[in-house]
Amino acid sequence: ERRNWFDDDRETIMHWNERPTGQHMELGIAETNLVGLMGELGATWSRWGQPLFPIGVMYDPFVERALEPWSYGIYAGGQSILVGTPSGVTLAAEGGAHQSIKTPSIGLEQPGCISYEPAFAIDTEWTLLASIGRLGRPDGSSAYLRLSTRPVDQTLAAVPTDPAARERRRRQVVAGGYPLVRRDDAQVTIVAIGAMITEGLEAADRLAEQGIPADVVCVTSPGLLFEAVQARQGRGSGESWILDQLFPADRATPIVTVLDGHPHTLAFLAGINQVRSTCLGVSKFGQVGSLDEVYRYHGIDTDSIVRAALDILP
Repeated sequence: ERRNWFDDDRETIMHWNERPTGQHMELGIAETNLVGLMGELGATWSRWGQPLFPIGVMYDPFVERALEPWSYGIYAGGQSILVGTPSGVTLAAEGGAHQSIKTPSIGLEQPGCISYEPAFAIDTEWTLLASIGRLGRPDGSSAYLRLSTRPVDQTLAAVPTDPAARERRRRQVVAGGYPLVRRDDAQVTIVAIGAMITEGLEAADRLAEQGIPADVVCVTSPGLLFEAVQARQGRGSGESWILDQLFPADRATPIVTVLDGHPHTLAFLAGINQVRSTCLGVSKFGQVGSLDEVYRYHGIDTDSIVRAALDILP
């Protein structure tokens, strides 16, 4: 353990003793200060040859407030991880001021940053570790994780127990998504992100009861999938192999996408196999209510997904 960097200030409540086990700082409601610090700490790898791994956490709607200085920090070479949680209208009890809508677009569009919105705890672990692995490197990048505090049944992840299959799932999660349900002769594909995977799976089960088999794809990173589409067209260096695993041409069906964010985020997926699509999401300010009421208000509840799937079928 080395010196306390604030020992010359007797009035400060901040005490930072260097130690190899990491350091936690609480800045309160000071998002721009937080990301400014993250940018500086994230640039030590290029300035002094000593990489640090700064991870900042804030309410997801306040990512917009912090975006400009964080983006500048990335531009200047600072590599860090920003976690926005809770996110979306899933924060139903707190009203529109704390319900983020546009942040999935920020994650998709921010240069020098890879964004993830995992659905399950194991997905969060894998994407966070992958994001840390990209920090402090000349070819590295920052990351943005959009998380939710909504409880989700972890058994729905159906993580393979076979080591090879489990590693395959991990690679898919890190690359942008994975097929969660495959049904014979599927007539429609439901694509869900994050906390909405519960409704996506429920909708698929209800469609199956009506004799309409539905595949379910869990997307972890719209940005990486868009880069994969661009790479397939010769316009980038993304990993296009993931597209064949999520949306193989021989399983091409109409697509219904759903996320707790703006619906345009996943609109590009229909172009992979040139299929019909309906994009569900949030495009107006949120309201206070129960989770079911708020989801129904925005048309992202299970009933809305089922109706969208029925409407898009030929």
